[in-house]
Amino acid sequence: MLILLAAFALVPLVLPTLVARLGSRTFLVAALVPIAAFLHTAMQAPQVLSGDIPFETYVWIPDLDVQLSMRMDVLSWVMALIVTGVGALVMIYCRWYFAGKREGLATFSAVLLAFAGAMYGLVLTDDIVVLIMLWEVTSVLSYLLIGFYHRRGASRRAALQALLVTTLGGLVMLIGVVMLVVLYGTTSITTMIETGPVFQGGEAVALDAAIVMLLVGALSKSAIFPFHFWLPGAMAAPTPVSAYLHAAAMVKAGIYLIARFAPAFADTDPWRPIVIGLGVFTMVLGGFQALRESDLKRILAFGTVSQLGMLTVVLGYGERNSALAGLALLVGHALFKSALFLIVGVIDRQLSTRDITELSGVGRQAPTLATFSIIAIASMAGVAPTVGFVAKEAALTSFLEGGASPAALIPLIGILGGSALTAAYGIRFVWGAFWTKKDASGSPRERTEWPDPPIGFLVAPVVLSGLTMVAGLAAPVLDSALAGYADGIPLDDAGTAYHLALWHGWEPALFLSLGSIALGAVFFWATQRRPLSARMLPFTANDIYNLALRGIAKLSVWTTSLTQRGSLPFYVGTIFVVFIAAEATALAATTEWRIAVDAWQSPAQLLAAPVMILAGIVAIRARKRYTGVVLVSVTGLGMVLLFATSGAPDLALTQILVETVTLIAFALVLRRIPARLGDHNASVLPVVRAVIGIGVGVTMAAVALIATGARVADPVSGPFPDLAYEIGHGKNVVNVTLVDLRGWDTMGELSVLILAATGVASLVFVTNRSDSRVLPSLPSSTGRSRRPLVETADGPRPRSTAPGSTRQAWLVGGLKVRPENRSLLLEVIVRVLFHSIIVVSVYLLFAGHNLPGGGFAGGLVAGMALVMRYVAGGRWELGAAAPTDAGRLLGAGMVLALSCAIVPLFFGVAPLTSTFWEANIPVIGHVEFVTSTIFDVGVYLVVIGLVLDVLRSLGAEVDRQTQAQRDRVSA
Repeated sequence: MLILLAAFALVPLVLPTLVARLGSRTFLVAALVPIAAFLHTAMQAPQVLSGDIPFETYVWIPDLDVQLSMRMDVLSWVMALIVTGVGALVMIYCRWYFAGKREGLATFSAVLLAFAGAMYGLVLTDDIVVLIMLWEVTSVLSYLLIGFYHRRGASRRAALQALLVTTLGGLVMLIGVVMLVVLYGTTSITTMIETGPVFQGGEAVALDAAIVMLLVGALSKSAIFPFHFWLPGAMAAPTPVSAYLHAAAMVKAGIYLIARFAPAFADTDPWRPIVIGLGVFTMVLGGFQALRESDLKRILAFGTVSQLGMLTVVLGYGERNSALAGLALLVGHALFKSALFLIVGVIDRQLSTRDITELSGVGRQAPTLATFSIIAIASMAGVAPTVGFVAKEAALTSFLEGGASPAALIPLIGILGGSALTAAYGIRFVWGAFWTKKDASGSPRERTEWPDPPIGFLVAPVVLSGLTMVAGLAAPVLDSALAGYADGIPLDDAGTAYHLALWHGWEPALFLSLGSIALGAVFFWATQRRPLSARMLPFTANDIYNLALRGIAKLSVWTTSLTQRGSLPFYVGTIFVVFIAAEATALAATTEWRIAVDAWQSPAQLLAAPVMILAGIVAIRARKRYTGVVLVSVTGLGMVLLFATSGAPDLALTQILVETVTLIAFALVLRRIPARLGDHNASVLPVVRAVIGIGVGVTMAAVALIATGARVADPVSGPFPDLAYEIGHGKNVVNVTLVDLRGWDTMGELSVLILAATGVASLVFVTNRSDSRVLPSLPSSTGRSRRPLVETADGPRPRSTAPGSTRQAWLVGGLKVRPENRSLLLEVIVRVLFHSIIVVSVYLLFAGHNLPGGGFAGGLVAGMALVMRYVAGGRWELGAAAPTDAGRLLGAGMVLALSCAIVPLFFGVAPLTSTFWEANIPVIGHVEFVTSTIFDVGVYLVVIGLVLDVLRSLGAEVDRQTQAQRDRVSA
């Protein structure tokens, strides 16, 4: 099972390459995976039905006790057969449905197969955390499938609606899952069900809350009221998606979850009122809505909503006979509803319409299609000898045995009403698709010409429809297969064990079933004479959804206009006010303050502190922006001295590099801002600013003082020196902590750096992110490199002196710098020092495991070298120094860091687990290599990419814009 799950995950990766050669025949290749899974599942039948449940497991996240465990009991076995069998037939059907089309098939085929794999894993997993992961995967993949026709606004809206509704329900369900895991102390679904609701007091209340949240996820996934509206909207998807996701697979996920947990939780207080109440209402509502539709797919869509309501009631009731009937109904629904959707796809593909008002006389021209449609409709309405009749009679009998209790009477009445409506819209479907219509005068309308489809196009619907008849005739075999699930649920006190059979005699359930069908025929006749209004209710759930979206949009606009005012002082002031309010509240709530402060710990503090204080005071009075930035940097450089004299050389090195890069970034930005403060926008409310500033200073000072005596336990960092050497195989505690002991923190920080670089670039590169626009260059004659060249009358001359200039070109880009801005001394120094600085950066990278340094410090040093090249030679020189895109460096660094988290999983250890090799090499000596160094290399590349992105956005792009503006003025 795990191997098949891996195949479902890997094969979609190769399908896009096959589409280019095979076109729609790629679906036949894709179908091989679900066929293999179906055959494997079918071969497990003897073992499953005998009670010897197949079980496979692989420990995935040991610390959370999360496992890739696959367990195939009767319920999972039935669902796996449905998911893989119907999935294989739908993919075979796609071969003809998409014949002659290639656009979008590469993605569609891969996503459809991946969805089948996600559903396969969802119905087999025994780990509830893995289940919730696969649950969300199906939501995302269904979003992509529903939005296949992405150029159509209706498809995009339907896909987004389905995603929002099912994901919102999934998030609520996630909270419930976490509560269940905490309550039961395990992630095993089997253990939870076997343990049952054994809690008392507060834990029992927590269990009820978790059950409600679990049901919210299940009901939203299976389109039960009030979440039902997303399913009809999803009919904007291609018909194979509707047949698979919205008849056999995705919408069954919620039903499966209800069936899975009903044996354990059906007797809890919240279960039956929610399941029965919403299920019955959904049955009736979906049936009425189906009777007013004229689109064949929407008739089936609302019919599916109604049928899902019935499945929710029958399977969620939590009694042995109803569970048997529900599982039979689940099998029948998957067969007849997917067959009907595929039949609609054939009609739509051949006639380019699904509107019943435009179809007439199709049945006489397509007798095979009409015959199997009638069989599928008969199974849906519960007509013998189909499996729908067997399951419906079993459901009616199970609730009849419940007597007059409301818990049984309400579902009984609901099923009878829903069945009558099912028969009505089923007759409407057959009449609308295949019957010859009459015009206003009563004469037969001109028939719709029917081009015969390829035989292969009919295989899937014919097989699925035929199986509904076969399953009905083989009801005893079906009973023996499904009884294993039902026998695990207690019987009602007054009930007897029911068995599926095609004929039980002249019993009450039979007459009720026939009566519902007759009543359905009357409903159809009545609606034909007086059609239902297009608007039966003053508002619908879809209206509420749209109203909520509009409300959120208006609230967002209002919030943005209130807070995003384009004023940096306002933003900073807001942050500071929130900081003061939050921290002051926390300080005031503290019952005991303990302060342990020394006047100083080292003489260096006596030197650094006054300078830092004086620089801060002078910065307040500075009238020029650059002066203020430099003075603020003095405080940062003072911290360098404090770190260096306090035994933290790594922090001192990093601080001075960060301070330098920050100063350069400010300098680049300040070029486009007025030099003096208040030149463009005068400072306002100086008193308010002063009060806020003093408040922040006092609050921060109080926090620092109280923090000195707040520790009551040993610091967690105490064992870090030993752990750094024993686990990380390094002596530099800071660096080993960053790349090994607390590697996940560093991973998050790398993500923040990449987001920051992307954000800065997106603000500056308004229309085009291409480096070729920012760093123009000419290719060499060999095409192997791109080097900035000086253009002269004789062509590009990279090494010679520009005409009219007597200066030597120490840097290639120097020739493109305006003469008044060039410095030969600076060019010489940069030319001499650049490569040495790069070597130093590489040394810091690899030495950082045992000595001060590391990837972050090394990357900053390399970044400083690039800064030197840019300052000396401008954007052309920057292009020569780094002839690659910054995004590639950022991406490569993140990939290396992620590989250090992913690769250990293949060796059965936790993510970010490192190992090392050591050897004695002649001449070189003893050499050690720790795999966390690869993580450090990723950090190194990300930092260089960040600096390069800042230089190209705030530096090179600003230069380009300035030059373009200057050229326009001169023109």
